[in-house]
Amino acid sequence: MAPSRVLILRTLSLVVLLSPQGNSQSIEADHVGIYGTGVYQSYESSGQYTQEFDEDELFYVDLQKKETVWRLPEFSHFSSFDPQGGLREKATCKYNLDILIKRSNRSRAISVPPEVTVFSESPVELGQPNVLICLVDNIFPPVVNIKWLRNGQVITTGVSETDFYSRPDHKFRKFYYLTFLPNTEDFYDCKVEHWGLEQPLLKHWEPQIPSPVPETTETVVCALGLAVGLVGIIAGTILIIRGMRSSSRIQHQGPL
Repeated sequence: MAPSRVLILRTLSLVVLLSPQGNSQSIEADHVGIYGTGVYQSYESSGQYTQEFDEDELFYVDLQKKETVWRLPEFSHFSSFDPQGGLREKATCKYNLDILIKRSNRSRAISVPPEVTVFSESPVELGQPNVLICLVDNIFPPVVNIKWLRNGQVITTGVSETDFYSRPDHKFRKFYYLTFLPNTEDFYDCKVEHWGLEQPLLKHWEPQIPSPVPETTETVVCALGLAVGLVGIIAGTILIIRGMRSSSRIQHQGPL
């Protein structure tokens, strides 16, 4: 089967139409989600076309640049996808949405509070570049604002993010990244705004650097190690001398 046919997005369940609600006026988006082997969402004039396999992203189509972006460059060696296919599917989804809106009662979907976890990509060492990862999971609907804060101030440099990844239960997850240089003075927060939250959620993170061993403790440890070594040498010497004396006595006595 041709890759272009395999990778075409199919509508497998109901479309959800959402609009800003409650006091979450800072989140401005109209959302369309169609679930299947791929995911499509529209946020005003932008959108997302993603192809997944086994719950992992293969590629997405940058709808503004009109190009295919592979999750790993190696994936492009085994297959190809014309980004025009993603643009066509976006137009098809919009057409289907208009029909479904007319046939539905436009009832609002139930917002689910997301789960947020912050962790570093590798063990933290002071002065060594690292990456902070904010995993926002259990998202529904997939309309969310995520920001990085350093010492309480919003930062935008060194920040990147993924598209929404679909889950088997039709919820979503998203990763938000921040490159940083660990030190003892800075702390970080991942700020998440979502319709399922009564107020923005701040997930705090700061480097956990082991306290240096006091100099007196190092001295005591070295002294104990030296004492144990000396005791071992003395005990070994005594055993050797005793063994030599016992052997000498046996030789002097001769056979019985």
